[in-house]
Amino acid sequence: MTNQIEKLKKIINESNNIVVLSGAGVSTDSGLKDFRSENGIYKTMNQITPEEMLSLSMFQNHPKEFYDFYRKNFNCLDAKPNQTHLYLKKLEDEGKLKAIITQNIDGLHTKAGNKNVLEIHGSIYRNYCTKCHAFYDAKMIFDSIEIPYCQKCGGIIKPDVVLYEESLPSCYEKSIQFVQDADTLIVIGTSLKVEPASSLIKFFQGTNLVIINNEKTSYDCLADLVIHENLSQVIFQLTSSSVDNSKT
Repeated sequence: MTNQIEKLKKIINESNNIVVLSGAGVSTDSGLKDFRSENGIYKTMNQITPEEMLSLSMFQNHPKEFYDFYRKNFNCLDAKPNQTHLYLKKLEDEGKLKAIITQNIDGLHTKAGNKNVLEIHGSIYRNYCTKCHAFYDAKMIFDSIEIPYCQKCGGIIKPDVVLYEESLPSCYEKSIQFVQDADTLIVIGTSLKVEPASSLIKFFQGTNLVIINNEKTSYDCLADLVIHENLSQVIFQLTSSSVDNSKT
């Protein structure tokens, strides 16, 4: 993997407008499960598909079942940013990283200190009453036992996360623009199986497309650099290489 790391380092050093597209694999080192790996959340589901359980219809018609699953699998309030999150913060501080487009709803990029984070699938930290739109924090949702209802009007509270059958938020359009303007697009920790998030790659017009993921993706053939390794190991070697070279 040494040659790949050196190539990645060269790409980053020569780039001035990097955009990152991140997925659940970025947060596994923070103790969170991803979705589609052998130990992922979706592998625990037998009698119902993820598309059904995490759909708007399930939330509207079976809110108790929805919230039982949601609270069990998406409570990441105590999770802390890992070395990948912190490395991306460093790139932003250096002026190289212009935006993080994330499919994650865990808020860890923001916790790490990144300023320009586009959460195209929403966030667990924002929750709104479906009737009066009153805001509720995530702790209220995860501390509740049954269906969380609005204390003002009695309406059901919905997490501001994008469910199946819902459209992406307006920040998706901003994401397209960032991808179009980037000289380097780095895709990390995502299988690129979820649309329309994965289609963002099609808008890239820059020089370097980099994909870092444990498993192959259907977009590997388009990339200038593909690394099929554990993300934490890639970041460790990348930062170690940076330290070593700075001493020479």
